[in-house]
Amino acid sequence: MPKYPDVKVQLVGNDGNAFAILGRVRSALKRAGHAEAVEEYSKEATSGDYDNLLAVTMDYVDVE
Repeated sequence: MPKYPDVKVQLVGNDGNAFAILGRVRSALKRAGHAEAVEEYSKEATSGDYDNLLAVTMDYVDVE
């Protein structure tokens, strides 16, 4: 169960570029009223490689 299950982000069929994913998730968190989580998400998501980015993203939001 993600930290913010009310935030849904579609990754399938979209640009898989790391910066595009970061931007999509950051925007979704802000739109859902979780602006306080954006910095924490960004820091964790960029602390490793691409696989880390995907794992952190799935920990934070509902990925479709």
